[in-house]
Amino acid sequence: MASSITSGGLSFKLTATHSSSSSQFPSRTTHLRLPRVAREVPPTTLSNSTNEVVLAPKSTTSLEKDPRELWKRYVDWLYQHKELGLYLDVSRVGFTDQFFREMEPRLHKAFNDMEELEKGAIANPDEGRMVGHYWLRNPKLAPKAILTQQIETTLERICDFADQVISGKIRPPQKDRFTQILSIGIGGSALGPQFVAEALAPDNPPLKIRFIDNTDPAGIDHQIAQLGSELESTLVIVVSKSGGTPETRNGLLEVQKAFREAGLDFAKQGVAITQENSLLDNTARIEGWLARFPMFDWVGGRTSEMSAVGLLAAALQGIDIKEMLAGAALMDDANKTKLVRNNPAALLALCWYWATDGVGSKDMVVLPYKDSLLLFSRYLQQLVMESLGKEFDLDGNRVNQGLTVYGNKGSTDQHAYIQQLRDGVHNFFVTFIEVLRDRPPGHDWELEPGVTCGDYLFGFLQGTRSALYANNRESITVTVQEVTPRSVGALVALYERAVGIYASLVNINAYHQPGVEAGKKAAGEVLALQKRVLAVLNEASCKEPVEPLTLEEISERCHSPDNVRTLESLFGFIIESNQ
Repeated sequence: MASSITSGGLSFKLTATHSSSSSQFPSRTTHLRLPRVAREVPPTTLSNSTNEVVLAPKSTTSLEKDPRELWKRYVDWLYQHKELGLYLDVSRVGFTDQFFREMEPRLHKAFNDMEELEKGAIANPDEGRMVGHYWLRNPKLAPKAILTQQIETTLERICDFADQVISGKIRPPQKDRFTQILSIGIGGSALGPQFVAEALAPDNPPLKIRFIDNTDPAGIDHQIAQLGSELESTLVIVVSKSGGTPETRNGLLEVQKAFREAGLDFAKQGVAITQENSLLDNTARIEGWLARFPMFDWVGGRTSEMSAVGLLAAALQGIDIKEMLAGAALMDDANKTKLVRNNPAALLALCWYWATDGVGSKDMVVLPYKDSLLLFSRYLQQLVMESLGKEFDLDGNRVNQGLTVYGNKGSTDQHAYIQQLRDGVHNFFVTFIEVLRDRPPGHDWELEPGVTCGDYLFGFLQGTRSALYANNRESITVTVQEVTPRSVGALVALYERAVGIYASLVNINAYHQPGVEAGKKAAGEVLALQKRVLAVLNEASCKEPVEPLTLEEISERCHSPDNVRTLESLFGFIIESNQ
């Protein structure tokens, strides 16, 4: 693809060669900015189990100042996937040629690590598990025929079940058809389905979806109240790998109570997505729930969107899940090349390493300039932070790795925190998500001569990126032609792979979450302490006269002398909740 541009009396010709497909790709307008930028950071250290390499200090002029050189850098580093309609522009991240050369061996090691992972290696050594979410969109990659069969059979069952629900062949006992979905799950069991629903659900889906993704009683009550009489036509999907996740279990019990109070048989409207023979699976089987779908041991929650966790809810909303899988598979294929310039996930990981010095020294701000992609930053927040936020590396060294992610949407961000990003503390880099098509062809209109609403949105993105760059703020831009099941599947796959490659670069296990488990354990200890407190108070209140107790005395009787502060918080909660 070649195009020309004239700016300031200079004429340039663009020939983009970094492409993974030869099919026709829509043209786009390129805006040339003329920033003057300098950047100064300390040296970066790379380490793994066999050696330690100190990279040269980053250049104090690493962000290009000359407009012709900036344009050349854009052309040299532009990645495009024509079949997916996806661009990746890393030209406004200032990594140097020397840095790239020094990182290439590490990137090739990461490529080999990803190859072994896809072949079925134990990529999660702390839990002794394979990591197989890439097999979900290409079942033939699975290392065993039985796994391939399980993936293909599950997809067929999901499509068949969704078709029967939408057509009314599967219906609730008291209504002609299901009209609502109530999805109960937390973390990866909710964030992916929420993102996809917001991004892709049609304006009038066959079934509308709601989520209970917390154990907040008021939040649960709100969702049930919003359903109102439609509880009778609500399909409840309960998502939990073990079936013992407290938040999901609590949500299920609350919803079952609402069904009982409405005189409804929950089992006739309940669907379980869980691991085979889990507590939830056995409960659903014994009680005769409407359907059960598997979660696989080798798929983590934060990478489960392409499993039954994400696909069932999407299919019930009329979203083309096979197109999602196709987009993810195309992106997976693109990310297998060992030519770094042609590997978009490797380019992202490279930029993350440069921008954060390989130690998470800066945050990643995700700004999608499309309302339907609002939840993408929340989805990436878990995918990136739960994967990369680790105390120890694979060799047992304490490294306290991580990459903080937050975001909003454009141009709302213009009236929220862009002021600080432009002029405040320089502790971040930005990822812009650009969507070229704002409305379907033939549906746009001009607010004023030659200007549409979408033109303003495009202008705000370009202007914000330029203003940030002019003040030494680096950014990545990911561009898609439009938001479709295929492009959303590709975005999910792109960032899943980038996380895996970056984890290899910093030598950590991206596929476990010991910090999450520690939090769960601590929460369980607080609940146990609350039971002991209530028992002590009950015993004291039964005495004649009632025995007064100080916090310190209660803590001693609860065998928790070091938890006086926790006890004080518990008392406030117990009093306000009338226990």
